[in-house]
Amino acid sequence: METGIRVKDIMSKRVITIEEDKTILDAARKMVRGRASTVIVVKHGKPEGIVTDSDIIKKVVAKDKRASEVVVEDVMSFPLVTVPPDVDIAEAKRKMVENRIKRLPVVENGKVVGILTTTDIAMTGPEMISILKERIMMKEEVRPRFVEEAAGFCEVCGNYSENLKLINGQWLCENCRREI
Repeated sequence: METGIRVKDIMSKRVITIEEDKTILDAARKMVRGRASTVIVVKHGKPEGIVTDSDIIKKVVAKDKRASEVVVEDVMSFPLVTVPPDVDIAEAKRKMVENRIKRLPVVENGKVVGILTTTDIAMTGPEMISILKERIMMKEEVRPRFVEEAAGFCEVCGNYSENLKLINGQWLCENCRREI
């Protein structure tokens, strides 16, 4: 079932990347500075894998490893599941469900041009599709700004919240809003 909405219409264009030979400490610092829960791992400028805050917790912290001694390449999830920007969001959603992932890098001509999250998908529920289609036709920013509060996954920590608020273009939970 096509929605008429393309990945490029709702993806976040702000993507943080890191070289595969850097440490998890480097990755974590980039994530904190960029207020992101994900970094895309690149090798010679090409996307190779992904490291999420959850990967760091499960593969480094929970195993009592030193983040300054663990290389990103050893923690990253790969092969990287990606989607091109012109794919319908229904197809992107199917790919996310099929691969059990919450974040889907958007790649065009071998370069990461954005990232699609479960929050982006959640924002395209049936009640939002007609609004999104109108905005796309008007070439305005797709994310609805009139919504003051929503339920979904925080774009910083990835946790589910009934009290998300749109702050600086990101849906944030109460804890992440306090850290700003």
